[in-house]
Amino acid sequence: MNNKRRLWQIFGPVLCAIILLLVILLLPWERTFSKGSIYQAANSQTTTIFKGSRMKQNAFDEGYVPFYGSSELSRMDPLHPSVLAEKYHRNYRPFLLGGPGSQSLAQFLGMQGTAEQLKNKKAVVIISPQWFTKKGQDPNAFTLYYSPLQACNFLLGVKKNTVANRYAAKRFLQMPEVKGEIKSGMRKVAQGQQLSGTQRFILENQRRMLNTEDKFFSTFQLRDRIQKINERAKLLPDQYSVAGLERVADEQAAAHTNSNPFGINNSFFRARLDKKNLRKLKNSQRKFDYTKSAEYSDFELMLQQFAKQHTNVLFIIPPINHKWSSYTGLSQKMYQKSVSKIEYQLASQGFANVEDLSKRGGQKYFMEDTIHLGWRGWVAVDQAVQPFMAKANLPYNYNIHNYFYTKKWQNKPYAISVTNRTPLDTSQKESLKDN
Repeated sequence: MNNKRRLWQIFGPVLCAIILLLVILLLPWERTFSKGSIYQAANSQTTTIFKGSRMKQNAFDEGYVPFYGSSELSRMDPLHPSVLAEKYHRNYRPFLLGGPGSQSLAQFLGMQGTAEQLKNKKAVVIISPQWFTKKGQDPNAFTLYYSPLQACNFLLGVKKNTVANRYAAKRFLQMPEVKGEIKSGMRKVAQGQQLSGTQRFILENQRRMLNTEDKFFSTFQLRDRIQKINERAKLLPDQYSVAGLERVADEQAAAHTNSNPFGINNSFFRARLDKKNLRKLKNSQRKFDYTKSAEYSDFELMLQQFAKQHTNVLFIIPPINHKWSSYTGLSQKMYQKSVSKIEYQLASQGFANVEDLSKRGGQKYFMEDTIHLGWRGWVAVDQAVQPFMAKANLPYNYNIHNYFYTKKWQNKPYAISVTNRTPLDTSQKESLKDN
């Protein structure tokens, strides 16, 4: 046997397999998902679903409503939005998007593949206070949610040199997971330049392969929470009433928070706050400041995306557990200043649907742990979500401003009156005419 034949026997099958795989990935395969698969995916919160496109596109076409957030969405007690929608046969179903560390920048990237499906539709955003640290998005957490597919969608969707596009590209370049041709493309956009023909060709082919991967693998390793949802739903009264839900909330919370003085879920307290950790955390958050953060500009990227889509959005601002903030020294006054900045950023650009729960962190059973909504908190959320979903969906025209991408806004230290909002001054009115 000569050397050529021997080499072919060794490497030939591997080469054929690679060629076959490339052919499969480059062909424009189509796939539809069953209603059961979509329902399972909507409640799974897996990063595969978050980073993909096809499953979300199918779901939004079927009437699912995106609920953007982070780790609070994982706390699926009987009052969770998914459980309530199932129990009371709501005309919408939440599609949960996010998990621990999924801040505005990750959410903006994840939105790139569903712009068409969310035109003139509705969405819910739960804004977490802990997002607004000085540097904003944690790069390590971003790695979990980074999607090369959505990065390609972003780059290939850039038609103009705009403040928003340059800002987004610069922020993505600060994330270590952005590599290769995508990184080169981001550099071009960050500098206000157009992608070359060669770059677009490479990215188009990369996107085609990633889209095919998404269609094949999006249902792999879904977290099945359907049984959990059904079990939780059995604990709810057959007929919907706020009083009935609050009774369930009180019963559940009383049984699950009886091991500590903070009103924190027993299992969370045991796992995270043993005596040693508890002593260390005393007065540990006195210097926390959520009023100065890159997150405000990352958040603006989400708002700009909603504006492009004419998406009607309900924003929910949760509180911080008052007993816990008193123990750690975190300033409620500081937090209210950050809430005022968020509300001003929303209201001044036409985002009128805001449910501010930020002052309710001292109410019994409102929080599940230190910063996450709990039993009565979810009841309050439902009292905002249900009427929002019931209203006719009138397309919104928003008034987006480049001012919110500036360091000046990120570092603005003071609260702005929410009831008597002043208009943007001349220096702030760098409107997105080029968008």
